[in-house]
Amino acid sequence: MKSFANLSMILAVTLNAAIFGFFYAWVCSTMWGLDAADPRVAIASMQAMNASVRNIVFAPAFFGTPFALAFAATVLWRSNAGKSAILFGAAALVYLVCGLMLTMLVNVPMNEALASIAVPSDIATAREIWLDYSRDWKIWNQVRTIASGVALILAICGVLALGERRATRPSES
Repeated sequence: MKSFANLSMILAVTLNAAIFGFFYAWVCSTMWGLDAADPRVAIASMQAMNASVRNIVFAPAFFGTPFALAFAATVLWRSNAGKSAILFGAAALVYLVCGLMLTMLVNVPMNEALASIAVPSDIATAREIWLDYSRDWKIWNQVRTIASGVALILAICGVLALGERRATRPSES
């Protein structure tokens, strides 16, 4: 059971780290770059990126993270590693609500609304559209970035708590 618990934690932490990194990259580079570009280019680029993100490479980290965290919590709970299980369970809940659900309820509808807009040739109109979209989208992306980071910290604390438990009880496995 020990190696199964380890594998479940590795999978959960890896997926959580991947989605945190994805959201973080939008915070610290992608949106700044788009904000600095011609707004017509920013709109068209965001439309293309939003369309391309729906793929098999992205899906496991985005959709699988809460399930992997919850699965690790379950395995840990059944292994009598209560503190670690609670931390992984909390991580699953934080990401599920403030990462996955937030994205589906806020960011995705914003992206779909932007996708339905034809890129205007008039730069002033494009600037108005982009600034309205970018301002709100960045706020919600920061929330989901922080939440996925908190979930990652909770999961790492769950790993560390299990390590502390094993260090204090070397005869148990």
